[in-house]
Formats: sequence, structure tokens, C-alpha cells
Amino acid sequence: MVWKHDRVSGADGKPRCGWVSDDPLYQKYHDTEWGRPLRDDRALFELLTLEGCQAGLSWITVLRKREHYRKVYDGFEPAKIARYTPAKLAKLLADPGIIRHRGKIAASVTNAKAYLEIVAREGSFSKFLWAAVDGKPRKNRPKNLKGVPAKTPESDALSKKLSKAGFKFVGSTICYAFMQASGMVDDHVAGCHCAKE
Repeated sequence: MVWKHDRVSGADGKPRCGWVSDDPLYQKYHDTEWGRPLRDDRALFELLTLEGCQAGLSWITVLRKREHYRKVYDGFEPAKIARYTPAKLAKLLADPGIIRHRGKIAASVTNAKAYLEIVAREGSFSKFLWAAVDGKPRKNRPKNLKGVPAKTPESDALSKKLSKAGFKFVGSTICYAFMQASGMVDDHVAGCHCAKE
């Protein structure tokens, strides 16, 4: 996440966290998804996969491609992704509608297999992930964007836990962005209209 300003307002005049541009898609994502607790296993897998795809890029780039990802990644159903063949991976690598990074595409299959192992062993991917914050969202309410870390001891621990389980593209910075996006931590800055809800 690139933090530029403390708050921005959209055409509707609502103050938002400064990483949000005036792009309506970005504003809708900020207002309705980011920082809101997400506990659905499949949706969490999708989000973690997309956060890994974002590595080195801006989130808006991934967000603009999300619907196409959902189409070509079979709705992010881990059981289907875990069975992707080399031919399917080659097709994905040639698709301009997604981020064509060989390592990230291969990681999605590796991660789907790791996800299935976790669910078979523990019964819930959500429970496995949310243990990073003892199952409860943390509302941080930083005064400004400078008060928002890139990673934390909790994201370090989650990164290690996911890596040990076989996941790829789950460094601590990616994990913290994932924790923010999934509502494990709520970093809406003071003054953002979502912080007041």
C-alpha cells in the first residue's frame, strides 16, 4: 500500500484514507471492503492470492483485474486451482487480463494445495488466519498515514506460519496488507468516514 496523504475526499465529499485515489472503484473498495472483517474461507484465499499478486505493484492494478482473475481462476476455488495442469498455467501466463508473473501464478497452485491441507487438518482457513489476532479485529485508528506500519510482529508471525504451511508470496509486508484488507486490523485513519462507523 502506498501512503501519500492523510485523507482525500471523493466527489461525494466523504473524507477517506489518503491511499485512496479519486478512482470510483478504489473508493468503493475502501468504503465497503477494506478493514471490514472477512471470515469466509474461499474469500480469504482469494484475497491472500491477490495480495501476493500485488507484490511490487499498486493495489489498484490488482483491483482493476480482480473480476478477470475470478473468471480465469475458477472463482478462486482452491480445489480446482490445486489441480491446474502445466497447460492451464501456460494459458494463465499468456493472459493479459492478469499479472503475468510466472512465480506468482505457480504460487497460486502451491498455495491452493497448502490451503486444502490446512482445511483438512484444522477445519477452517479462517480460524487458522484469524488466530494471528486472537480471533478479534484490532482497531488501530492511526492519527495519520505515518502512523500506519508496513509490517508488525503479528504479520511477521503470520508470514512465518503461512510459510511453514507451504505458502509462497506471503512475506510480512504482504501479510500486513492482507490483515488490513481482511479486517484483522482496521487502519482507517482518524477522520476517515469509515473510522466513524
